[in-house]
Amino acid sequence: MTASPESADSEGLKRLVLLVTTAASFLTPFLGSAVNLALPAISAEFQMTAVQLSWVATAFLLAAAMFLVPFGKIADIHGRKKIFLAGMLVHLISALLSVQAPSAGWLIALRVFQGIGSALIFGNSVAILTSVYPAGERGRVLGINVASVYTGLSSGPFLGGLLTQNFGWRSIFLVSAILSGAIILLTLWKLRDEWVGAQGERFDVLGSLIYGLMLVAVMYGFSQLPSWLGAGLIAVGVVLLVVFIWWESRLESPVLNMRLFRENRVFALSNLAALINYSATYAVSFLLSLYLQYIKGLPPQRAGLVLVSQPIMQALFSPLAGRLSDRVESRVVASTGMALITAGLTVLAFLNADTPQAVIVAILMVLGFGFALFSSPNTNAVMSSVERRFYGVASATLGTMRLAGQMFSIGIASLLFAVVIGKVQITPQYYPAFVISVRTAFGIFAALCFAGIWASLWRGKLRS
Repeated sequence: MTASPESADSEGLKRLVLLVTTAASFLTPFLGSAVNLALPAISAEFQMTAVQLSWVATAFLLAAAMFLVPFGKIADIHGRKKIFLAGMLVHLISALLSVQAPSAGWLIALRVFQGIGSALIFGNSVAILTSVYPAGERGRVLGINVASVYTGLSSGPFLGGLLTQNFGWRSIFLVSAILSGAIILLTLWKLRDEWVGAQGERFDVLGSLIYGLMLVAVMYGFSQLPSWLGAGLIAVGVVLLVVFIWWESRLESPVLNMRLFRENRVFALSNLAALINYSATYAVSFLLSLYLQYIKGLPPQRAGLVLVSQPIMQALFSPLAGRLSDRVESRVVASTGMALITAGLTVLAFLNADTPQAVIVAILMVLGFGFALFSSPNTNAVMSSVERRFYGVASATLGTMRLAGQMFSIGIASLLFAVVIGKVQITPQYYPAFVISVRTAFGIFAALCFAGIWASLWRGKLRS
């Protein structure tokens, strides 16, 4: 059965879809933010350097970014619920295996599989929501969905610290597996509809391969800077990007329709704004988690309580921002949020060992409010700017911007670690260098976010 906004007018179906997709949208950010709190414990068990430790996050992001757009297209062709369920199953199995990970290499490899599972889940949850809810209601439900993401982010640091301190870091993956299993059972039991937007179209295998190799080359190359290998891989990635654009432009059923970028200004600049935003913000919790535990000497649970202030603000205000974007131009709301984030990051660029915790909490609250104003209106703008048959690809493209931005954000932090600290464990003798690298990262992020304000403003009007 194929559902559409017109045929799926049952309020019961809408509520079930919202429940399932909201639960799934909670899961991935919960795991990511919880694992960030556990990084010092993971490092201590496996004797990992700072650069190796960053790959626990990077491996997940790289795998997810590679597969989001191809899986979004497959979902448009074959059914979004099928692909969503496949992702939940991959996530469940990889989380269970992570509980038994015997080494750092195994853990990083399993994070790759968790990234693949996330690619199957994340783009499709937003596409399914957009398939069921008509345009006038999307801002509200997308705001709820984004609030779920931020609730995962907010509970992750607290619960991750609590679990790590009392049961060890492996318990985080066990909790994630239990949540995955519950979502699978709920979907199979209650959600019987299917959503297909581009049935009968051919899947572009070669374009998907070029796309994946391009992202790997650019992102892995970025993580290897300042070496010649890193620069060479980025150059290869740029060449592959040109080849990908040429190939996609000549196909009737491309994996990523280039016309969406050439002819749809709202779509193109909303995605660019998302890329810049996540590039400037994702590593904030990663860096502050390490700062609070290494420099401030806080135990994981206390560090989690400090970090939780940001995503709590995001969760509280995202539904309001989503509803606001149903009435006010998304670019106005989102650009205001980006300006607040820029201000918060600028203050963090002056962080030092004596910065009071109260100041850090206040800055995180400002960042959280800014994220809320930006994220759900920006998502609403992307999804409302395309036709139904592009929902899966549009959602996946936005997800790719998010993940690529997160990857670049972690990459900037890793590059600074490699240049300023070196490939060593973060011990007390390296604390001054660590603080310098953190401050430099926040300065770079503030400059990026300032540029993102203009990308957000220039997207144009969604409503005529």
